[in-house]
Parts: sequence; structure tokens; C-alpha cells
Amino acid sequence: MGQMIRQTGPNTTRYYWYPGDKKEWLRALVALVAGGAVLGLAYWLTRSWLTATVLGLSTACGIAGFNLGRRDLNAADALNARTPRREVTSAAGRAAWRGLVEGSAAAFAALIIVQLPATGLVADWLLPLVPAVVGGMSRQAALLAGRLSHASEPASEFAGPDATRRIPDADTDATQVAS
Repeated sequence: MGQMIRQTGPNTTRYYWYPGDKKEWLRALVALVAGGAVLGLAYWLTRSWLTATVLGLSTACGIAGFNLGRRDLNAADALNARTPRREVTSAAGRAAWRGLVEGSAAAFAALIIVQLPATGLVADWLLPLVPAVVGGMSRQAALLAGRLSHASEPASEFAGPDATRRIPDADTDATQVAS
């Protein structure tokens, strides 16, 4: 939950609450502006509303999907076995909200593309799916990139004289198998 504080008088302070964090709203704005810029540039180059709309909406859904995937990963990393149920339920609710937003954006993009004057199998059935696929793939890319960027345990932890994991000697294995 974000909070904006405004001093309206010498003894008066107004607090405005808004959902989400300011940084996340700016990332959503970047996704919309990038999608609009790609739409404008694609229309200027191709003079085709269908091509421009598909590219613009795919760009916006892709950036938004990446941001939502990154938020999902951060929320999942904050949870562990000792997290209280109330916090787990709250995190699940926020994840459901992010999923609803991503699905609604994909459905809205599909409706916009279907309503364009172009007709045919590709324009009516395949191109409306492109923004949803791009958004889903970019969400998965964010999850994968986040997982790959996490540091793993160093290999030197498993080697050396003070290692917690040791490979048993062959003589010890033979005596254990015989008994």
C-alpha cells in the first residue's frame, strides 16, 4: 500500500492511500508508454492498424508481464516455512490479483484486435492471441531470470576437511554392506 503525504496547512496534514507502490505504478506507466510508442511507430511505418495494434499491445503486455513475473518471484521469495498463515494468505491474494490483472489485460488486448476492420483467419483468430502469449512468455522469462540470478551455495562448501557432506570411503561401504 502506498501513501502520499501532503501538508495543506501549518497544522493540517492529509494522507492519501493508494494501492501498490509508486515504483510499480511507474513501471506500469512505462509499459503503457512503450506500447503506445511502438503502436505509433509501427503505424507510421506500415500504415496498417492491425499490425500496429498487435505490435503495440504485445509490447505493453510483454513489459507488464515481465514486471508482474518479477513481483511474483519477489513475493514467493519472501515466504518460507515459518511465515504466518495470515501473511501467506495475503501473499496469495496479491498473487491472485496480479493474475487477474494480467489475464484481463490480455483479454482486453484480444478484444481490441478482434474489433479492428481486418478480417480473416489470421486477423480474427491468431493475432488476438499474440499479446497474451507475449505477456505469458515474458512473465516466465522474469521468473526464470530471477531464479538464475540467485546465488547458489559455493562448491567449496562441499569440499575440504571441514565439509558437511563427505563421500564415504570404499572400506566403510564394504563393512556396512556386509553387516
